[in-house]
Amino acid sequence: MPAKPNPLVKLRKIFKALPKTVEVEAWGAPTWRAPKMFAMYEDRMHGLDRVAIWIKAAPGNNEIMVTADPRRFFIPPYVGAGGWVGVRLDGKVDWTELAELLEDGWRLVATKKMLKEFV
Repeated sequence: MPAKPNPLVKLRKIFKALPKTVEVEAWGAPTWRAPKMFAMYEDRMHGLDRVAIWIKAAPGNNEIMVTADPRRFFIPPYVGAGGWVGVRLDGKVDWTELAELLEDGWRLVATKKMLKEFV
């Protein structure tokens, strides 16, 4: 059976489309900032057997997503209380939806000037 492709390849393509987004390694994992952090990659961190992306979300949205689909979404440690949501990448992934969630997270940290320039 062929190995599953690394989700980082697809994630990096999504982040490339978001202006002034930079990848920074922190806590042993890739994170993305514009200028503040809005996403973090999780690859079996904290002793958990999952691959996921943590995304900054608007207040209350993380709870709505987890309630709607707890197999795909979860409240991540440390940042979950701040409204972040975790999205599992080790199952079937809706990459279009994930790109929209990442853009939403980007919009929450982007400067006014960046938002004006983004089409």
